[in-house]
Amino acid sequence: MDELHLKKEKLYDYLKSLGSLAVAFSGGVDSSFLLKCAHDVLSDNVIAITARSSTFPKRELNEAIEFAKEYGIRQIIIDSDELDIKGFRENPVDRCYYCKSELFAKIKKVAEENNIKYIAEGSNMDDLGDYRPGLKAARECGAISPLRTAGLTKNDIRALSKEMGLKTWDKPSFACLASRIPYGQTITKEKLLLIDKAEQFLIDLGFKQIRVRHHGEIARIELLPEDMIKIFQDGLREKIHDYFKSLGFTYITLDLNGYKTGSMNATLDKKIIDNAKIK
Repeated sequence: MDELHLKKEKLYDYLKSLGSLAVAFSGGVDSSFLLKCAHDVLSDNVIAITARSSTFPKRELNEAIEFAKEYGIRQIIIDSDELDIKGFRENPVDRCYYCKSELFAKIKKVAEENNIKYIAEGSNMDDLGDYRPGLKAARECGAISPLRTAGLTKNDIRALSKEMGLKTWDKPSFACLASRIPYGQTITKEKLLLIDKAEQFLIDLGFKQIRVRHHGEIARIELLPEDMIKIFQDGLREKIHDYFKSLGFTYITLDLNGYKTGSMNATLDKKIIDNAKIK
């Protein structure tokens, strides 16, 4: 057996040992893979818990619901309005900590109400050493990380997901809409809605891995480098410019560095990042 499938076997053995599990399920590549594997070995002793909130686009919620239905997995939708969480709206550098603390406390409560012993989140080995204050909160709430326990990387998860026939295997990475707003700038429902509309417009035009960063009157578009040339074809530049202007942006820019996860962290002091890295 090759290394990749040894990791999968290790994951299955670990999940089986848990007996029952509630998965924090966003519908992304990692949590979808984790949920399907958990359901493979634990069957009805697994539930998916998905949060509905203003930072989570409707398209992502719908895809998560569709995935759970496709595989007959019980799913519980909970409401989690981050803007009501004290400290979140002000958008501090540890914003995700406040959000995930509240979210995983709710997930833990739902799990207990359904006699589920463990709660899990879907971080993988590539998340080690990254700036992820939300994972610290998850850990404090008792959440386990089965994908990291099995030593799985993002590429491993995509490869195994493809092999298993999961349609999420090549799904673009996603982070909550609040991550598009620079630290220290107030998060509002209006900004989140504007960002969601702008990103949905780009998705509808055929772009997949995208971010629209909100810098006040400036929209900074991040695309994969190989997709940048598309903006200058078939009149897309003009369409994007006009639509973004209609949303209220004064200036619409294309980031020449391209898409980069966590690009807002470039403004953080190295000491802050080091102190919050996942060990």
